[in-house]
Amino acid sequence: MIGIVTTSRADYSIYRPVLERFDADPRFELRLWVTGMHMSPEFGLTVGLIKRDKFQIADEIECLLSSDTEEGVASSMGLTTLRFASSLSKQKPDILLILGDRFEMFAAASAAVPLRIPLAHIHGGEETKGAIDNVFRHALTKLSHVHFVSTELARRRVIAMGEPSERVFRSGAPALDVIAAIEPLTIHELAGRFDLPDKPFILVTYHPETLRPETSIASLEMLWSVLSERSEPIVFTLANADAAGRDVNQRIKAIASAHSDRVRAVGTLGSLGYFSAMHHALAMVGNSSSGIIEAASLSLPVVNIGNRQRGRERSTNTIDAQPEKELIAQALSTALSSSFRKKTKRTENIYGDGRAAERIVEGVASFLGQGAPVAKSFVLSADDLTAER
Repeated sequence: MIGIVTTSRADYSIYRPVLERFDADPRFELRLWVTGMHMSPEFGLTVGLIKRDKFQIADEIECLLSSDTEEGVASSMGLTTLRFASSLSKQKPDILLILGDRFEMFAAASAAVPLRIPLAHIHGGEETKGAIDNVFRHALTKLSHVHFVSTELARRRVIAMGEPSERVFRSGAPALDVIAAIEPLTIHELAGRFDLPDKPFILVTYHPETLRPETSIASLEMLWSVLSERSEPIVFTLANADAAGRDVNQRIKAIASAHSDRVRAVGTLGSLGYFSAMHHALAMVGNSSSGIIEAASLSLPVVNIGNRQRGRERSTNTIDAQPEKELIAQALSTALSSSFRKKTKRTENIYGDGRAAERIVEGVASFLGQGAPVAKSFVLSADDLTAER
């Protein structure tokens, strides 16, 4: 059995091509462990998306407390570990796939370790120095037995962390497989289905900076002070269940309510809706990993604000700006200029070629074919061994 942990609409949309390939392969039996924001009505109860897609669910695990304080997040982690320990002990997959850097993902993976369930990790070796997720991502790398990374630099980082090179595969980012395969909705279809503007808009995807959650609202207000002076329609997507996430969402909804003539706030678009929105957007503004990883494949100009994504590799469609009004305004004007938009048409996405799913499936098959050993050791490079002597 191949087990996959999914915590939110964000990672589910990334997983989709991997799920479809595993599900269609007669060598595998696929089961999903669904948790986190998927199980929360506040975040759209997106477990319904998975049921609609008819993937087999091994368990639905509620774990989020109705709190986005640091203590609330830590307590949710404990609850997640406890409930995954019970669930995984009853239905032990041959391998458990985990993705990225969420605290729920780390808690689920922690439960798998004493149960001797090997872990396969997607998107390790990346850096987000402005988010606590950075710690969880690198910790997940050390818990895992086989790795699927998006770039060459990420591959080298994972190997530098002592992981054996033969178990570190440069697959690329699975979300790019989705972009390569979908036919985006027309802007009229998008508007009708999700009550969005019926003309090109600025897409804003803003999350708290989890290392400094107390600054999140001030940074959002600085961004809004720039957007409020522009004439283009604005579409906000809502934030994740991070520390200060509810405060951010409350403010976004208030902005949309007060400026309903040109501002929309949306929770769940699904992968087709979200990538269609990116396809039709004039520019993307905020601090989401989707602006760094996926946007280049859609030739979308991106203004990345603050430190949340600091350390991630960038394609040439990204402009960085600190959360100061003048700097954001200047970066957004550049992103919306015809010369920069022309430049983004030639952008090559450094995160892959849209063939990640097949590499992940074959890498997992190879690992299982070797007996899926759970014993781990720290592998030193030749230079490190020489220095030890």
